[in-house]
Amino acid sequence: MLRYARLRVGLMVTVDKAVIARLEKNGRRFEILVDPELAYQFREGKTVSFRDLLAVDEIFKDARKGETAARSDLLAVFGTTEIEEVAKRILKEGEVQITAEFRRRKLEEKKRRIAEFISKNAMDPRTKTTIPIQRILNAMEQAKVHIDLFKPVEEQVNEVIQAIRSVIPLSLEKLRIEVRVPPAYAARCYGILKGFNASLNYANDGTLVAKLEIPAGLRSELYQKLSSIARGEITIKEEGGAK
Repeated sequence: MLRYARLRVGLMVTVDKAVIARLEKNGRRFEILVDPELAYQFREGKTVSFRDLLAVDEIFKDARKGETAARSDLLAVFGTTEIEEVAKRILKEGEVQITAEFRRRKLEEKKRRIAEFISKNAMDPRTKTTIPIQRILNAMEQAKVHIDLFKPVEEQVNEVIQAIRSVIPLSLEKLRIEVRVPPAYAARCYGILKGFNASLNYANDGTLVAKLEIPAGLRSELYQKLSSIARGEITIKEEGGAK
């Protein structure tokens, strides 16, 4: 039976559901017991509560045996004995012993998030249309793309795009667009355009003038939203032409 000092009470993760995060440095081993989901989120760069993340308020040299790390070792390696600071270093620099099922599920989630990002921000240069998420996922599978479980989506997109370009054509072209909305529809279109990070101004006659730069793959989404409010009455000009 494991013996732990200073068990944390009333928190998200219990000892029996926690996993070990481990760092070996300077010939010493340091371990903590953590909530796998929160540890994953922390490794992705999200802000988490360490009060919820840690199952036990302790740094171990062997968590399974309940053997705590020596204060002198913590000071020698981390320069502090403050538990949260040491735990952050262990999570950033070490490894988290997650289950195979957890890894499989998170990899599938991350693949889909990457595919969704590409679908929203890229287009097929031949048809100038967005690329369906499932088509991107199939291309990732065909190209045998490696996904880093703990690396943020945005940092992996370019690598994935380069890998799947041999399977499907895609482009991350951006469009510069000017939108002019008649006064009668300005209020209803304002929020839509703001959501696309447009620069918004009003002309003397009350016309809403928006200038924005968006990934070409988002063109259809923007036009559909505007057309649903005032089909045929909104002027949209793209750099090099008009629609």
